Amino acid sequence: MPPPDLTTAISDLRSLIKDADRILPFTGAGISTECGIPDFRSPGGLWTKNRPIPFDDFLASAAMRDESWRRRFVMEESFAKAEPGRGHRALATLYHSGKVQAVVTQNIDNLHQMSGIAPEDVVELHGNTTFATCLDCAERYEVSWVREKFESNGEHAPGCACGGYIKTATVSFGQAMPAEAMQRAEDLSKRCDLFLAVGSSLVVWPAAGFPLMAKRNGASLVIINREPTEFDELADLVLRHDIGDVLEPFIGN
Repeated sequence: MPPPDLTTAISDLRSLIKDADRILPFTGAGISTECGIPDFRSPGGLWTKNRPIPFDDFLASAAMRDESWRRRFVMEESFAKAEPGRGHRALATLYHSGKVQAVVTQNIDNLHQMSGIAPEDVVELHGNTTFATCLDCAERYEVSWVREKFESNGEHAPGCACGGYIKTATVSFGQAMPAEAMQRAEDLSKRCDLFLAVGSSLVVWPAAGFPLMAKRNGASLVIINREPTEFDELADLVLRHDIGDVLEPFIGN
C-alpha cells in the first residue's frame, strides 16, 4: 500500500535514495505537466482531441505531413515557454551528486537537458520535438525555420534539399524505436540498484518493460504517479502524490 501521507512517502523515498549507488530515473509525461506541457493519455489530453498520425500516413500523404506540422506549431507556445519543474530539478541534483548516471525518458520536451543533465546522459526513447530532421539524410532543421517555410508556402510542409521529408525528431506510431537508445536503457536498467518510475503510466511497450527488467535484476522499484499503474504491486514503494511535491525536498541536496 502507498504511504498514507506525503511526509511518510518522502521519508521512505529518502531512505531508498540514501542506500542506493546507481539510481535510474525513468520519466513520463507526468513530470512535465506542471511545466505547462500537456500529457497525452489523461482525460482532456492531446490524444482525446487529435488522433495521432501514424508514421506510414506521414510518409504516404502530403496532407498528413502538413497536418502533422500544423499540430506541432499549435503546441509551440507550450514547448517554447516551458521551464524545468521541481521533478526535473530534483533529478538533476541526484545526477550531479553522482548517484544518477543517466535519465531514461519517454518525453520529447528537452526539459531534462534544460535542467542541467548533459544531453548525452538523457536517453530519449521517443525522440525530441524541439528540432527536426530529414528522414533520408538526417540533416537537422530548427523548428523556427520549418515554421517560416511552412507559413510562406501556404501551410505546406517544406522538404529537404535532398528530396526527403522533414519531420520532428520524434518517434511516431509505427516508426521504429531508436535502437541505440533502447539498448542503452536496457543496459542501465540491468545495472541500477534503484529504479525510479516518475510520471509514467507504464502502458507503452517495449519501454514499460524496463522497470520489470530492473526489478528482476535486483533493483528496488519506486513508482511516483498520481494514477495507479499495472506494476504497483511489484513496487517496493508507490507514491500517488504530486510529483513536484514528492521530489522538491531533493532539489539541491
